[in-house]
Amino acid sequence: MNKALKYITFLGLGILFGITLTKGEVISWYRIQEMFRFQSFHMYGVIGTAVTLGVISTRILLWASAKDILGDTFKIKTIDKGFWRYLLGGSIFGLGWAFTGACPGPLYILVGNGEFVMGVAILSAILGTYAYGALRHRLPH
Repeated sequence: MNKALKYITFLGLGILFGITLTKGEVISWYRIQEMFRFQSFHMYGVIGTAVTLGVISTRILLWASAKDILGDTFKIKTIDKGFWRYLLGGSIFGLGWAFTGACPGPLYILVGNGEFVMGVAILSAILGTYAYGALRHRLPH
């Protein structure tokens, strides 16, 4: 399979995933608000299912010695398990999620659905990524 066909395949799968998230109301600000107010199980069920399928899929990929899009063998890198680092990062992520009413992945789906104001959140996320890259050498790792 040539590289262009792989990218077209991934684009098609991304569009299908976006349609699925839209139809499942996962990108709905109201559903996210319900989740943060503990008023509905909907989003917890979706997230729990995603985590479960992610663990199972990862185990299958490792077991099968699967290759990524570049042809490298799929493997998991070990990372530092600093508690405070993840607490701070998770808190910043959660605050951004709560303020925008959208997780970073669905931001693109929301723009595709005509919610162009989410472009501000996308630009903010990109700027935050660049800020991290510029300050990375000063941060504890």
